[in-house]
Amino acid sequence: MTWSLLVALLALLVSGCASSSASRSPVAVGAGLTGAAGTKATVYARGVPQMSAFAFDARGRLWIARSGSSSHVRDGIYVVARAGAKPVRVVSAVRGPLGLVWVRGNLYVSTLDGVERLSGLSGFTFRRRATILRGPVAGAENNDLVLAPNGRLVMGVSATCDHCTTSPHSSGAIVSFRLDGTGLSVVASGIRAAYGLAYDGGTLYASMNQRDDLGAKTPGDWLAVIHDGENWGFPACYGQGGAACDGVPSPLGVLDPHAAAGGVAVYGSDVLVAEWVYGKVMRVPVGGGAATTLLSGFSHALPLAVAPDGSLLAGDWGTGVVYRITGMA
Repeated sequence: MTWSLLVALLALLVSGCASSSASRSPVAVGAGLTGAAGTKATVYARGVPQMSAFAFDARGRLWIARSGSSSHVRDGIYVVARAGAKPVRVVSAVRGPLGLVWVRGNLYVSTLDGVERLSGLSGFTFRRRATILRGPVAGAENNDLVLAPNGRLVMGVSATCDHCTTSPHSSGAIVSFRLDGTGLSVVASGIRAAYGLAYDGGTLYASMNQRDDLGAKTPGDWLAVIHDGENWGFPACYGQGGAACDGVPSPLGVLDPHAAAGGVAVYGSDVLVAEWVYGKVMRVPVGGGAATTLLSGFSHALPLAVAPDGSLLAGDWGTGVVYRITGMA
């Protein structure tokens, strides 16, 4: 090989590496967000601050739960008929709704008081409203709600404290129950706060908020694959290793510390999770690996959902804006 040819090949290699590196650098993607080149962000809807959960009905309409962090006087459930439409408040007098899922024409809502089933929708009014599950733990927070492949509902229930060594049964856990609220059982335990849940086929993914009392030892929040019967070691194990973590599963990916990991969605070959504190959407390969930033520029990112048209919807709890994301590599 001649020297001139070698130089040309090296120049081509360096140019290719630089181009690849540049393509991965975050850029403005629209609507005030930052992400990978080729990604496009637009505003899908505005007007629901403190949005906490998304669900689509059979007509493809977006339903949004609104939940305050401490005061719940403005909590409610809204519907957005299509992109650009004004949200309509459909349900009031609901406290801390953090999970929504439509099943067989019924809207199930997880709240601080339990799980409600809303049915008989006529226009913008539900004719029937029933509490199918009370609690299940007083003082605990009921988080995201999803439908499992076996037809049962699955819900995250936070522990009643940051690092207590005792917690009531069904708290600090992911639980399962029938559509009428009966048959409550624990799917996985030892989890301080499983917030976001998402199924991809038969695989259940969950975001996990870690302890906040550990100072410099505070670990990153986790994104995990959940299997029946697992114990994730809360409060003794927080990823530090050693005897306290013997038998504890490993997370799929480690997020930022104190991130308040929120909504989860599966998009292509990645699992996405919102970080409320840092205003970001992170991505972790479905096979596991390092968490990297997919989108930033939110005030407080929280709910995520894949829309019927295949785009990603990401909600900003802080501003009340729902973003539509397309073109993600």
